[in-house]
Amino acid sequence: MKEISAMEVEEKLNKGEKLNIIDVRETEEVAEGKIPGALHIPLGLLGFRLEDLDRSKNYIVVCHSGGRSYMACQFLESQGFDVTNLEGGMMAWSGETE
Repeated sequence: MKEISAMEVEEKLNKGEKLNIIDVRETEEVAEGKIPGALHIPLGLLGFRLEDLDRSKNYIVVCHSGGRSYMACQFLESQGFDVTNLEGGMMAWSGETE
């Protein structure tokens, strides 16, 4: 499974790169802040929301500390998606949030 650091993601966003980020945390967690532009799909609903995703795109998956996003990446890979896990999740994120 591919992984990327929070610092690398922040650098890419600061350079204006368009990233496809999926936040798999629960609604209460996302209410405390998420990476700007991230699509919120709680892990438990991911299987029901596959039609909202594009298999031709790469997705960076994030959660609180990296465990749920790891599981989400495994699932999405099994469904034919190109995904990358954000190492350390939002605990490692020091960039802006919305």
